[in-house]
Amino acid sequence: MSKTTASLPARPPQPGQRRTRQRAAISDLLGQVDDFRTAQQIYDLLREKGEAVGLTTVYRTLQAMADAREIDVIRQDGEAAFRRCHSADHHHHLVCRRCGHAVEIFAPAMELWAEKIAEDHGFREADHELEIFGLCGDCPD
Repeated sequence: MSKTTASLPARPPQPGQRRTRQRAAISDLLGQVDDFRTAQQIYDLLREKGEAVGLTTVYRTLQAMADAREIDVIRQDGEAAFRRCHSADHHHHLVCRRCGHAVEIFAPAMELWAEKIAEDHGFREADHELEIFGLCGDCPD
């Protein structure tokens, strides 16, 4: 998981959330990476940069940012991984299971399918998440 992108601007914290030095460091780091990272990986990167932040603080801050929809979270190999996405609109992800490269995808046909399936079974206000895992073109077979 090493691909990076041009830095995405940090989103301001939601009302009621403090803008701490640790939160700013985590937010800034997430704006510099283009793939999903676990809390441990984010903690390690912050320590490499000389940031004095505890692992518990990283976990707590990432969860608060995810709850506020400032960042996306997926489950990968049973562990939560986090990423600041380019789009705030509803989207899904293609994720390379080898290097972690992630691509945001928009799938209108899938959205219609999910709505129809829910409706056919008597569900309303249905929500969904979709991540597709595979190998990206840069990773060998």
